[in-house]
Amino acid sequence: MIFDTQFEEQRIQKIKDINDIGINPYPHFLKKDINISEFKSKFAHIKNTEEKRESEENSVTLAGRVKLKRVAGKSTFANIEDQSGNIQIYFSRDSIGEEKYSFSKKNIEVGDIITVKGYAFITKTGEFSLHASDITLASKSISPLPEKFHGLTDKEMRYRQRYLDMIMNSEVRETFEKRSFIIKIIRRFFEERGFLEVETPMMHPIAGGANAKPFITHHNALDVDRYLKIAPELYLKRLVVGGMEAVFEINRCFRNEGMDLTHNPEFTSIEFYWAWHDYFEVMDLTEELFKELLDKLNLEKIIKFDGRDIDFSKPFARIKYLDALSDIGGISKEIINDKEQILAKLKQDGFEANDKLDLGHLQAELFDNYVEDKLINPTFIIDFPISISPLSRRSDKDSNIAERFELFIAGRELANAFNELNDPLDQYNRFKAQIDAKNAGDDEAHEMDEDYVKALGYAMPPTAGWGLGIDRLVMLLLDKVSIRDVILFPAMKPIKNLDSDLQKEQ
Repeated sequence: MIFDTQFEEQRIQKIKDINDIGINPYPHFLKKDINISEFKSKFAHIKNTEEKRESEENSVTLAGRVKLKRVAGKSTFANIEDQSGNIQIYFSRDSIGEEKYSFSKKNIEVGDIITVKGYAFITKTGEFSLHASDITLASKSISPLPEKFHGLTDKEMRYRQRYLDMIMNSEVRETFEKRSFIIKIIRRFFEERGFLEVETPMMHPIAGGANAKPFITHHNALDVDRYLKIAPELYLKRLVVGGMEAVFEINRCFRNEGMDLTHNPEFTSIEFYWAWHDYFEVMDLTEELFKELLDKLNLEKIIKFDGRDIDFSKPFARIKYLDALSDIGGISKEIINDKEQILAKLKQDGFEANDKLDLGHLQAELFDNYVEDKLINPTFIIDFPISISPLSRRSDKDSNIAERFELFIAGRELANAFNELNDPLDQYNRFKAQIDAKNAGDDEAHEMDEDYVKALGYAMPPTAGWGLGIDRLVMLLLDKVSIRDVILFPAMKPIKNLDSDLQKEQ
């Protein structure tokens, strides 16, 4: 039985008793007039107890969950809460009638959802409240709300039972309301600049669009494997080939990788592709977007994140990838372009080093271990090694360099962008090189996508593209250090695995 505690059994019995007297503990077709916040605003002019007269004009119906209940003989005080806020209500035998008062006193408990009709007044202690003339049980709670809801153990439960987390912590609801607002700002930002929002498939015949391990599923009717979307990139660029010159998509992506403070196996991203523009213009657009976000969210130019000040008051720094290895990572320039010396350096400092990796991938190991966590203020790292940028255009000045940038803030990557590779022959050879990389041990390398190469064969105009992780962006803007705090239902270990881990720790 799901509800097997003593308290739950008592409440189930109470539900049966309520049904036995002909009252439905789960009625429908109930309505509220306004929410609690609107009620407080509408009747804010009431300043004293003398104004507590009920009339057709000031009598309204509110609805909410009972968060607190205090019985004082023939009268009762309670607190109810809805999405907008909470308020104290007062009802008595005289105000709602002896029969209804007796029922409410006995059967309405903390956790229940009720509707309350009444009028605003100020109590003798000076608290703005609602004086009830009628109360209706809207939904009976079986599981009692916890008295305390904090601490490490409870935090695990908060992620698993987000509904309970939201009941007990109004700031959690506020976080997700702000997340929704952030996405709304982003969507409007691109629409106002002429971008068209589109949707691309969630299941792909070939895993691609980014370097990551895919989730694999099976389509029974076609009897073929499908891969959950790693990224929408290759489909969005097909649309550019088809004549859509400015497109974007906000959607879920799936990567079969580990979980930590910044990674969840399914996450939300936005990607856009912009014909007849380059990655320098995309950097400018990215700065415009952050300016818009800070402005619309009423945030200062210097924000707090994880105890650090992040300064958005200055233009974002732009540093070349190889320069960052030496200037920020402290790696000797003699080492940077020498595979053997990079391998020796990594091993000397205790990092894993795969000697089958090419120079570009080894430089990426240097970047990940010596540079990334030092990029605190907004920084564009530009001009990546070509071998780790299989979908990016090759620089005309240096064939070993990709016209690509990543945006780092607070030691974390937020966005990835580049001038798109539109040469179908070069793309075909890059895919072939990715197959070699996969055979060499890179299990995140791209697969060959012949249809995408075929699409490029019909010619794609000069195009720049960009992808940004919305979850990490929300973390940054709302000062949340764990990605689980900004995803409504994050991936969690099964309970049996969790119990096993706890036993090992003990």
